[in-house]
Amino acid sequence: MIIDIHQHLWTGTFVEALRDRTAPPYLDGWTLILDGEPPYEVDPADHANRDVSGLELALVSLSSPLGIEFLPPEEAWPLLDAYHEGALGLPEPFGAWASTCHSEPDPERLAKDLDRGFAGLQIPATAVPDDRLLDVLTERDLPLFVHPGPAAATPGTPSWWPALVPYVQQMHASWHYFHAVVRPRHPRLRVCFALLAGLAPLHSERLIARGGTSRGLVDPGCFVETSSYGPRAIDAIVRELGVDVVVNGSDAPYATAPDPGLGEAAAHAIRVTNPRRLLGRKETRT
Repeated sequence: MIIDIHQHLWTGTFVEALRDRTAPPYLDGWTLILDGEPPYEVDPADHANRDVSGLELALVSLSSPLGIEFLPPEEAWPLLDAYHEGALGLPEPFGAWASTCHSEPDPERLAKDLDRGFAGLQIPATAVPDDRLLDVLTERDLPLFVHPGPAAATPGTPSWWPALVPYVQQMHASWHYFHAVVRPRHPRLRVCFALLAGLAPLHSERLIARGGTSRGLVDPGCFVETSSYGPRAIDAIVRELGVDVVVNGSDAPYATAPDPGLGEAAAHAIRVTNPRRLLGRKETRT
């Protein structure tokens, strides 16, 4: 049974909360309106009748590129609460990452949300991690999941541009910021970076040339997730960090979980063992 730590599924509760708004982000029927981006036609089939056969666990998360976490608290919380309610109501094998407001962080509210049964906290890569929020995670031995945040489309560029340029740049920056600034203050925090951290780990030679941390110091509490990448990128990351920190994620419905292409033992580590270590779960024996 496989674990997928990265899926997106909009429940009816969340959809209605987006439709109740008249300012971005909001839904007009199934047309998504965001600041700085053209209208996007959401396919309702993407958020219904999800095939989760063969999955032990599928963790859904808020779509951070919507920008909800950066809204003023009085606008952010109704949407976050709707997301939380809908996500907690999903049947097995679904689970969920909690989200929180970053325009006015509230560690007490985060603590109450996490205690309802969320796997950990997802934050946008564009957010500066608040120490008080990270302390709440550490106290509960729960992980942090870093996901791309808002990215306005550049005029004249194709539809794939945000996913290939701003999202990758965000993940690259968040990886280096975490290791340079956050990790020294939170040595026990487990963290996972979506989309292989934008391949930031592969820049270790340039980092060393500019006076950064020496190569070979792998952080066992720092994981990277595979969404939208395949065997070549995964192989390169494994060569740099080792297989024990690579975690399976699909980014469904926008992509599918890749075959790591590294053999049966590595596939089991990436799809089962490593996700369990990230989430603080014991692996069941069969």
